[in-house]
Amino acid sequence: MAGVSTKEIKTRIRSMESTKQITKAMEMVAASKLRHAQAQIAYSRPYFRMIYGVIQDIVETTQDQRLPYLTPVKKAAHKTAYVVIAGDRGLAGGYNSNVLKLCYGEMREGECAVLPIGKKAVDFFTARGVQLLNENYAEAEHVSVSDCFTMARALCKAFRAGEYDEIRLGYSNFVSVLSQTPATMKLLPLEPEAKEKTAKSDILYEPNSGEVFENIIPEYIGGVIYGALCESRASEQAARRSAMDTATQNAEDMIADLSLKYNQARQAAITQEITEIVAGT
Repeated sequence: MAGVSTKEIKTRIRSMESTKQITKAMEMVAASKLRHAQAQIAYSRPYFRMIYGVIQDIVETTQDQRLPYLTPVKKAAHKTAYVVIAGDRGLAGGYNSNVLKLCYGEMREGECAVLPIGKKAVDFFTARGVQLLNENYAEAEHVSVSDCFTMARALCKAFRAGEYDEIRLGYSNFVSVLSQTPATMKLLPLEPEAKEKTAKSDILYEPNSGEVFENIIPEYIGGVIYGALCESRASEQAARRSAMDTATQNAEDMIADLSLKYNQARQAAITQEITEIVAGT
């Protein structure tokens, strides 16, 4: 700060105080949205677990591997469709970049198309020339439950038609307020979990497991996408809250440092004036 006047230092202090007010306000907004997002997760998880249990029961007990969604339509070329969930804006630490880089790293292994959710996802894949299925969900904040089921029906129809032989989902898993991890999962084709065989289920499906399977899968996929959307929303707000808290702390540290330098410069100026007065006498 050598050669910087006390007026310039004071201007910088005022600037940092304004920045601190903004980051503190953003932290409080993120904390409020995080509570709402956590409530959405609490409501969505029981539904997902219930329908997931039904799907796994049918997959593990069926002897007919020709059931829809168990095997892809045979094609010469392998093509994967990704549903990738990111945010609409930045200032959220590594939330957006982590999940986008993870998905893009997987996509480079073969031919892929993306259904992006969130402006950051649209911009990221557009810049890299990846085929976009549509841009109807460029604002993740406004994507609803019905939108998730609309996506699921379109994806299931494309899978049954042989347009894609694999459907994958990329999102951020909300572990805790301090921990969010990017993840990908296979939606289609369905596979039984790798676990020890258990006794055959006594559940009876009417008219048969095949028809139940065919009708429930789009609902299942829609539920998974909505659950991942809730997880991602909570992860985004938690990451933004943490980033804004860090920014606020950094602003406070800079204000303290600038205040010290201001006082030192002011004291040096007073000392200089006294020296000049004494020298003049």
